[in-house]
Amino acid sequence: MKEDGIKKVAVVGMGVIGSLVALMLRLYGYEVVGIDTQRVKSTIPIKRGDVADKDFLSASLDECDAVISCLPYHLTRFVVEEAFERGIHYLDATEDTQMTSYIKDRSKNAKGVMIPQCGLAPGFIGIVASHLVQGFKTIDTIKMRVGALPQNPSGKLGYAVNWSIEGLVNEYIEECDIIKEGKVQKVSPMTMLETLRVDGTEYEAFTTSGGLGTMAETYKDKVKNLDYKSIRYPGHCKMMKFLLDDLKMKDKRWELMKILQNALPPCEQDKVVVYASVTGEKNDKIQTVEFVKEYGPKVINGMPYKAIAWTTAAAMVSTLQLVDMGHLPERGFVSQEDIPFDKLQWTEYGKLFSEEEK
Repeated sequence: MKEDGIKKVAVVGMGVIGSLVALMLRLYGYEVVGIDTQRVKSTIPIKRGDVADKDFLSASLDECDAVISCLPYHLTRFVVEEAFERGIHYLDATEDTQMTSYIKDRSKNAKGVMIPQCGLAPGFIGIVASHLVQGFKTIDTIKMRVGALPQNPSGKLGYAVNWSIEGLVNEYIEECDIIKEGKVQKVSPMTMLETLRVDGTEYEAFTTSGGLGTMAETYKDKVKNLDYKSIRYPGHCKMMKFLLDDLKMKDKRWELMKILQNALPPCEQDKVVVYASVTGEKNDKIQTVEFVKEYGPKVINGMPYKAIAWTTAAAMVSTLQLVDMGHLPERGFVSQEDIPFDKLQWTEYGKLFSEEEK
């Protein structure tokens, strides 16, 4: 860490991922303060209060150089505004496209850097896909696929809610950006169903909102086809569409969240499947390059963490480290495709993405 760089970081939302983000930051050498409405058991100092209370939030961010929001997307705006007014760096892991557009607009006059979508998808998957694009003369297709799944699925949905239930339902309901035949389009979620095989396991993949991040805007004149899909076990899409469409639960999202949370509790043995591919002309011939990884739980500082927790936290902390090291701008909006994969994978926690599973 640079002596004249970031010293103190606030983490807002000290759930599983937020707590791990705070731990990683402290282990790296930053002074860290956590902010949450609940009483959280942590070795990190915690300030308790409501982020909607401007006076509380402002006081909690006193002397901070950066803030990382690990809140549900509908609470993010309070933190965005305070970071903007203070002129400090802001990062989050939101997948909500409307919130990202709001942050991008706000960042035009920001004194600090503003980097939303720093999680896994959007986030790491966009960094990887943009890295694969390098060296191509023309690009026909970019595919981005990510799944956070139980290692041992049960039931017809074959799923466990190991991350934000608000984010999950939001991505199943909101429209999705794609590029098809060179044109940016909006398509319905849970469509364009396909079969995907990774390391001998068969999955299905379908469109979900937000995972593409800002890639459609960035590559709209550079690629013929571009899309993001979530990976699930076969049959999941059909069952979820029955809930959302036939039973009309898409109009009752808070009720749906309660149903899924009760029916699909978190599991300790999870995995994250990441698949990205680029097809086009490279070295005077048509070829496809791929990035395919499966990540499992890891032990960090003597404690076990789920795959979805450490991959999300590592992506966020690594991005902040790149800002601190001068590899990213010091102010304004930064998209995930602006983040250099070759630099990220050599940061303290970016290295975790390249480690061989034992």
